[in-house]
Amino acid sequence: MLTELTSTESKQFGRVGVLYGGISAEREVSMNSGKAVSLALKQSGVDVVDIDINEKAIEQIKEANIDRAFIILHGAHGEDGRIQALLEFMGIPYTGSRVQACSLAMDKLRTKWLWQGIGLPTPDFRVLSEKTDWERTLLELGGAVMVKPAHEGSSIGMAMVRNAKDFAAAFHHATQYDETVFAEALVTGAEYTVAIVGEEVLPPIKLETDNIFYDYDAKYVSEDTRYLCPCGLATEDVDRLSLLAKKAFTSVGCSGWGRVDFMADEEGNFYLLEVNSVPGMTSHSLVPMAAKENGVNFQTLCLKILTETL
Repeated sequence: MLTELTSTESKQFGRVGVLYGGISAEREVSMNSGKAVSLALKQSGVDVVDIDINEKAIEQIKEANIDRAFIILHGAHGEDGRIQALLEFMGIPYTGSRVQACSLAMDKLRTKWLWQGIGLPTPDFRVLSEKTDWERTLLELGGAVMVKPAHEGSSIGMAMVRNAKDFAAAFHHATQYDETVFAEALVTGAEYTVAIVGEEVLPPIKLETDNIFYDYDAKYVSEDTRYLCPCGLATEDVDRLSLLAKKAFTSVGCSGWGRVDFMADEEGNFYLLEVNSVPGMTSHSLVPMAAKENGVNFQTLCLKILTETL
């Protein structure tokens, strides 16, 4: 497996800026992802410059004098199309999805509206406000819901609720992170994620946690979270899940690489939760785990993602 490039192969990329950090609530995760990606590319012989993006992103990118960018920014200002638009304006090729796809994928609510409109399965949901009738909405959504900020990742601001008092409190907590908050009917069953790199759909991963749900702690802190890959599904169910992941990914307009998250109910029906256009690349991250199951190590995975910019 090729992980170290010849000088000719590495020169095809030119000077690569790894854009990480940023100013969103997911900065810490992005810092860890960026350092891992930067190290992997450097070990492969790529000319890399690390760019911890701040409010002066234009000046930072100009000063770095890069030929292409590996975007590993999570959340607002990095995963929502803004940094992608800036790079396009500057004529710099970059990894991952284009501007419109990133903007749409970052908005969980509009992504769900799209999926609902084209007949792809996603849990029922309601947009929340100060005027929401908490009892009635809870009843309409089956008695248990996930409250979610529309534009945050890493489960930031999310809560599972089963009564009206907690519902209202969860809404007000979520508004600290986002002006748009919605409630999604709770699907009781297994959680899966499917990564896509280029045209390849990687093996699904089943996620198991002892936490109330797969929250920030389960994703980035806990050592008890269980990642099952192979995921234990029958071959026909893996095929069904993979096909749905690809449909969901392309329907949003995503390309290059990304990840689609699912819940399965007790009858084995799959429901789409969201698309991540710039997934994590840390020691706890899921895309490297799925790639490894296909015999692709972390260095090769980073090179494959970068090669999509050529």
